[in-house]
Amino acid sequence: MSALVQRVEQTIRLHDLIPPGGDVVCLVSGGADSTCLWHVLRELDYSVSAMHVDHGQRGTDSAADARFCSELLGAEVVRARLASPSTEAALRAARYELTAGRGLRATGHTASDQVETVLYRLVSSGTTKAIKPKREDGVVRPLLDVWREETAAYCEEHGLPFRIDSTNADTKRGLIRDEILPLLRLLHPGAERNLLALADVEPRLPRGLERTLAELLSSTDGTRAADLPGDVHAVRSYDELRLEGRVTFGPWRIESAQPGLVVRTRRPGDRLAGRRRKVQDVFVDAKVPREERDAWPLVVSGEGVVAVPGIVEAPGWEDAVRAWKDPEV
Repeated sequence: MSALVQRVEQTIRLHDLIPPGGDVVCLVSGGADSTCLWHVLRELDYSVSAMHVDHGQRGTDSAADARFCSELLGAEVVRARLASPSTEAALRAARYELTAGRGLRATGHTASDQVETVLYRLVSSGTTKAIKPKREDGVVRPLLDVWREETAAYCEEHGLPFRIDSTNADTKRGLIRDEILPLLRLLHPGAERNLLALADVEPRLPRGLERTLAELLSSTDGTRAADLPGDVHAVRSYDELRLEGRVTFGPWRIESAQPGLVVRTRRPGDRLAGRRRKVQDVFVDAKVPREERDAWPLVVSGEGVVAVPGIVEAPGWEDAVRAWKDPEV
């Protein structure tokens, strides 16, 4: 077993990405990263199938990618037609949506992709939010500890042909990869590894938001309120802090015009408002993995849970709460 294969196996075990000998669908583009991933997962004795989403964005090149993945990797080809050109985020969201329900899906995101993501989010939003090894919808990223150069070398070593996307240079990632990172390496040769280290740092709230919330929490007034960025209104009432408007909760975006709602994680005995159904049973019926339940947001009114985002709303609350996941998370 090669050193790269061993590292991938360690990543899978560390983050509990795929059960031993389990089934996994490898989402392949034909590039070196996903081709390497497809081969490595087979080397690790997982039950691997392949799937390629043909977005049709690059004409004959897209058709050639689909044919390559079908003939050399045995991939099932799913065709999707989005407006051209579409953003990288829109294409990624379409891939995940079209392959939903296929069980565990592995993508070829590498440490190099992680660096580009951290750098982009650092300059665009002041955060270092990283690519997650495991998403709540069953997408896993076993190559996050492997660099892009290593996947190409692995393919060459094992005689695996791969495709090169000529449009990559025209994307934001292409700008970071081809122009910004080389300049950062001139400043410091360890620039990429230092950026990668930021992926393990716990995210912080924006400084202005931190100060405002700190003032609210430290106030001795019985009730105090403040307007926050993003059309959010914060109200501290004795020992509880409510955010009214749009709330960011992990990968979730939740909004409602109803006053007095609270977003929190589950507590023992939680039930849907107006029903005797336990939230625990809701998670079980929806097949939410046990390890994800404690971090799943609940929207609460008083003592009753009015919505479990992405799963169910209590009677009478069907149109009162809107929730969606950020596809970048």
